[in-house]
Amino acid sequence: MESIVISGGRRLRGEIDLQGSKNSSLPILAATVLVRGVSVIHNCPDIRDVDAAVKILRHLGCLVKRENDTLIVDSTEISCYNIPETFMREMRSSIVFLGSVLGRMGIVQLSSPGGCEIGLRPIDLHLSSLRSLGYTIDEAHGSILCRRVGDISGSVISLSFPSVGATENAILASVISKGRTVILNAAREPEIKDLADFLCSCGCRVEIGSQGTVAVEGVDSLHGCEHWVIPDRIAALTYMAATAAAGGEVLIRNVDTSAFLSVLPLFEGAGCEIKDKGNSLLITMRRRPIAVRDIRTMPYPGFPTDAQAPVMTMCAVAEGTSVIVENIFESRFKHVGELIRMGAEIKIEGRLALIDGVKELYAARVQAQDLRGGAALVIAGLCAVGETRVENVRHIDRGYERIDSVLQSLGAEIRRINDE
Repeated sequence: MESIVISGGRRLRGEIDLQGSKNSSLPILAATVLVRGVSVIHNCPDIRDVDAAVKILRHLGCLVKRENDTLIVDSTEISCYNIPETFMREMRSSIVFLGSVLGRMGIVQLSSPGGCEIGLRPIDLHLSSLRSLGYTIDEAHGSILCRRVGDISGSVISLSFPSVGATENAILASVISKGRTVILNAAREPEIKDLADFLCSCGCRVEIGSQGTVAVEGVDSLHGCEHWVIPDRIAALTYMAATAAAGGEVLIRNVDTSAFLSVLPLFEGAGCEIKDKGNSLLITMRRRPIAVRDIRTMPYPGFPTDAQAPVMTMCAVAEGTSVIVENIFESRFKHVGELIRMGAEIKIEGRLALIDGVKELYAARVQAQDLRGGAALVIAGLCAVGETRVENVRHIDRGYERIDSVLQSLGAEIRRINDE
C-alpha cells in the first residue's frame, strides 16, 4: 500500500501534458474484442483501470503490448467468453465488456456488479437494452449469462436515463448484426463519440445525433485500425480545481475545452482567469476563490459528477458559501468527512452539500475512499497548513496517471511513500 504526503502552502506554476481519457480508453479497449485483427490505441493512460482492462483482454485470449502511451491489441483469436468475479471487482467499468464479448462470441458470462464506492450502479438499463436486441439473459446466484439466439437484426432502444455504460453496451452489442439499431435518450458524453469514431475506423457505421440519438448499422465483421484517445476532460478539471484552490498559474496542454465549455464559467465565477489557446488552456488564480452558489451534477453537457469532489475542495477554501447538489450518485460525498477532519465546514443533507468556505485547511492523515474523492483530498493537502498524508492511493491511481509527479512538476511539495 502507498500513500501520498503533501506539504501545503505552495502555489502551482508550470506546464503539464494532459493524459488520455480514462472514460474513453476503457470502452475502446473493450471494443477491440469485436475486431478480428490488430488495434493500435494511442494516448492510452498508464492507470490501474487500464491495467485491469488489459488483464481482461488477456484472459479472453487477446495479445496485448504497451509501448509508452500506446496499447497494441491483437484480438484475432478470442478463446474465452467468461469474465471472473475477481476482474469485475477490480474494475467497476468491466461491465462494458458485456456488450463487446456478447457481440463477438454470441455468449458472455460474468458476475453481477452490485455496488461500488460511490453507490449502487444497477445494470437494469444494460440488460433491458440487450433484451431489446434479441439476446436472452439468465440471472442466478449473482451470475449473468447472456446468449445470442439466431441473428441480431437491430431494434429501437429507449433508455429511461442517459446512462453512459448502458449506451456503450448497447452500441457494442449491436455492431455485429444484420440490421439498424437506434438508441434513444443515449448518453451524449464526448467519450461516446470517441468510441463511435474508433468503431467507424474499424469498418462499422455509427451515427451520433444531436438530440441524444445513436444509430448503428450492423456489419459482418470489424478490422483493426489506429486510434488516438481523446484528452481526459475530468483530469483537466481536476488540475484546474487544484490551481484554483492552491493559487498559481498552470498551462494544460493537449486539452479540448469544447468538451467542458459549460463548466468554464464556474471557474471564472470563482475568480480564475482562463485563456483558451487552441489545444491548451491557461488558468491563473491570483486570489482566494469566490464561492460558487449553485452547482448541480447533471448528464452531459451539464456539470460532470466526476468533477464534483475536486471542485468541492476549491469551494471549501472559497470566500462565502457554496451549494452542491449531487444528482447522479447517492453516495458521492464520502470525501466530505475527511475534508471536515482538515478543517472544512461542510454540512450534508441528502444529496445537498452546503460548504462554508474557510481561510485555511489544516493537515491531517486522511483516506481516499474512491477515485475522485481521493483527488479532492490531494488538492486539500496542497492548500493545507502542515503535512497531509493521503492513504489508499490505489483508488487515485485508478484514473490519474502519476498525479504526484504531475503536481510535483508544478512546484508542489509532494511525494509518494510505501506504507510498509
